[in-house]
Amino acid sequence: MEILDISIYNGRNIYSHRPVMKTIVDIGRFSDIPTKDIKGFNDRLLTCFPNLKNNTCGLGYAGGFLQRLEEGTYLAHVLEHVILDLQNTLGFDVKYGKTRFFKEPSQYFLVYEFENEICALECSKAAVFILNCFLNGEDIIIGEFLEYLNKVQIETQLGPSTAAIVNEAKKRGIPVTRIGYESLVRLGYGKYSKVIQATLTDTTSCIAADISSNKQLTKHILDENKIPVPYGKVVYTEVSAVMAAKQIGFPVVVKPFNSNQGKGVNTNITNEKDVRKAFREAAKYSAGIIVEKYIVGNDYRILVVDGEVKAVAQRLPAMVVGDGIHTISELIEEINKDTNRGECHEKPLTKIKLGSLELSVLKKKGYSKNYVPRAGEKIALRENGNISTGGTAIDCTDIIHPDNADIAVNAANAIGIDIAGIDMVAEDVSKSIYSTSGAVIEVNTAPGIRMHLYPSQGQPRNVAKDIVDLLFPKELNMDFPIVSVTGTNGKTTTVRLIGHVLSHVGRKVGMTSTSGTFIDGKCICKGDHSGPCSARALLANKSIDAAVFETARGGIIREGLGYDLADVGIVTNIAEDHLGLGGVETLKDLAFVKALVVEAIKPGGCAVLNAEDEMTNFILERVQEQVILFYKTKDNVKVKDVDKYINVFVEDGFIKIRDSNREITALQIKDIPITYGGLLECNIENALASVCALYALKIPVEDIAKGLASFESNPGRFQIFHMDGYKIMLDYAHNEAGYMQVTKLCQKLCASRIVGIIGMPGDRPDKAIKSVGVLAAKAFDRIYIKEDRNLRNRKKHEVANLLYGAVAESSYDMEKVKIIDDEVEALKEAMKNAQKDDLIVVMYEKIEPLTELIKQRGSI
Repeated sequence: MEILDISIYNGRNIYSHRPVMKTIVDIGRFSDIPTKDIKGFNDRLLTCFPNLKNNTCGLGYAGGFLQRLEEGTYLAHVLEHVILDLQNTLGFDVKYGKTRFFKEPSQYFLVYEFENEICALECSKAAVFILNCFLNGEDIIIGEFLEYLNKVQIETQLGPSTAAIVNEAKKRGIPVTRIGYESLVRLGYGKYSKVIQATLTDTTSCIAADISSNKQLTKHILDENKIPVPYGKVVYTEVSAVMAAKQIGFPVVVKPFNSNQGKGVNTNITNEKDVRKAFREAAKYSAGIIVEKYIVGNDYRILVVDGEVKAVAQRLPAMVVGDGIHTISELIEEINKDTNRGECHEKPLTKIKLGSLELSVLKKKGYSKNYVPRAGEKIALRENGNISTGGTAIDCTDIIHPDNADIAVNAANAIGIDIAGIDMVAEDVSKSIYSTSGAVIEVNTAPGIRMHLYPSQGQPRNVAKDIVDLLFPKELNMDFPIVSVTGTNGKTTTVRLIGHVLSHVGRKVGMTSTSGTFIDGKCICKGDHSGPCSARALLANKSIDAAVFETARGGIIREGLGYDLADVGIVTNIAEDHLGLGGVETLKDLAFVKALVVEAIKPGGCAVLNAEDEMTNFILERVQEQVILFYKTKDNVKVKDVDKYINVFVEDGFIKIRDSNREITALQIKDIPITYGGLLECNIENALASVCALYALKIPVEDIAKGLASFESNPGRFQIFHMDGYKIMLDYAHNEAGYMQVTKLCQKLCASRIVGIIGMPGDRPDKAIKSVGVLAAKAFDRIYIKEDRNLRNRKKHEVANLLYGAVAESSYDMEKVKIIDDEVEALKEAMKNAQKDDLIVVMYEKIEPLTELIKQRGSI
């Protein structure tokens, strides 16, 4: 068995609204052999994965999968369950999976849920390796695989601080995007988005972060602001460290100029020898070394968020408590069995390491790792209380003295940090350090919050909520409208109309379409940007406060959606196009794919659907939120009970809105320039869909009317150029429905001759290509057949010959048909032979070369 391909769906997709992977596997000679007939396979499987016995499988009850194994099931199905079981064993709550036959003779595809992408990939590879061992009759040590996968999980999961903030953001409905595979995360979209890494946010200035990492500069600024700090000096040699210690007076602290997590810090040093040793340790992390007065007292971390103290914890160093029986080493081993302790930051607490630093601390106190402490005797293994080195914390939030709270806030403000961890040494944090000994010893940017979320003693503090409140004080992300438009035809025009009106009412709009990515009407990147990658990139742009997406079928199938939930989802129509591609064989398949756009709607959002489309009844079954239907003629409505929804329709030449018992007249069709006075039916439909979306976004009707009436430029969509004595129309028609709309308009424009320059994308079925040829034969007085530069796996002239043959079979005068491969050359030929009042219609692949040619020839 081998993996042929893996596709990642991080967003909502056609398989699930949760992240999934799709894996194609070839099970080779085992394609028709159930696992019960493979000697020893099922026994090995259940020995290594005993939890599979309780899987429900498709039978819906515990033990369903075991029953399938006993009756006979196939290898690909087993692989799906093993991948999910490995993830479950690592602590991920994943359940969804399915397996389907893919291709003869032995290929299957598996779809399964995941939470951690890298970990799920490794689980997939490990599962295939393990099952191949079973097929070869080999036993394995499953613990070795789980140990490796657990290390992958630890390395790739979000840190505890980041994860807590992410979970709090999700509770608020704030979309979350992980950037890369570290703990860098974007919360929200566009103008209101915030990027965080742990508790470091993009609102924290680089200057403030740099100052806080420079311990001596921090002390200088705090001292200027009359905040108590320990007296000290920066030194660069052992000799100067000794001299400074003697001048300051023992005991002293020796620490690196700029490090974190207590690295290289030695406290309570009482003699020259230990100063020299501490200097050498600190020098591993920094050239400059601080020697300062040791302040006697307890170690407190005070978390300041947006100028307020939100949590206080007393930090205790890693320690053991004796029982009179076990050695220090054995006591550490027992402590580390606590399931709340992890290797790094993945658990509330960190396992205690017995490394050189811990052994040095023990030696200083006259102990070794083999010492047996008396019952109740406490032995500290570190001189600092960092959680990352095995320390614990006691919550003290409710007892901090107001003076100490003010000092902490003033310290954060002095450095300029919005989220700060203030380290204070005090005899008792409930007493003012002005009246007792005490000082601020450090100000930390990006402070860890595990100690506050999961204190060993005392009340947990949901400081993640405080941080999210700081980043989104008014839930500003909710004021970021997203409109997603899909369908067979009209997507680009509908996107442009909606974006234009939103700009008209003051929004800075980002748009993606087959024409490119646009911000505030300016194209920032050309090309087909109707896929999820373009949507994600646009949402990261901090200049926009609204987004309108063209969401194409291909991107949905390949990757799912590029956003989480939209305020408005639109399906313009469902017509025969792209059938036979990506597993889409029927109109119902196509409707199922495109329905994802109206399934993924925010609570309180709207789905906009075409009431005249045959597939709308099918799509309606999948919609959970409010629906707005549009139609041109009530007689053509295909939806049952149409009046139970909000309706946007045409009556007596006006677009009207019927919402409950209210009927609102929006504007006249003839006032919308792109309808050509009501001649262009498809743009009437696009205008109706746009009115639906804008009404759903609560844009005032008068603003909708003004915006649509002022939309005059629609490049490449029924775009007409007036030449000297004739006209040229450019349109992106690339399927039969699009060609029908073009030819309908042509018949209404009173041209002496209609000349068609036609082509079709090569990925369409032969039948669809031929149908366009037949349609062209009926509509055009002269035909030029061109080929797209991107042949899409067709042979040269294959599409052109199909079109030529279809035209010939329609009894067309073939003297009036010519094949010219390049569409620019075809237009040149048509322009050379143009007669007075001709209309030349080009169904283009690339618009820019054509518009450049027209400009050169002098359009009027």
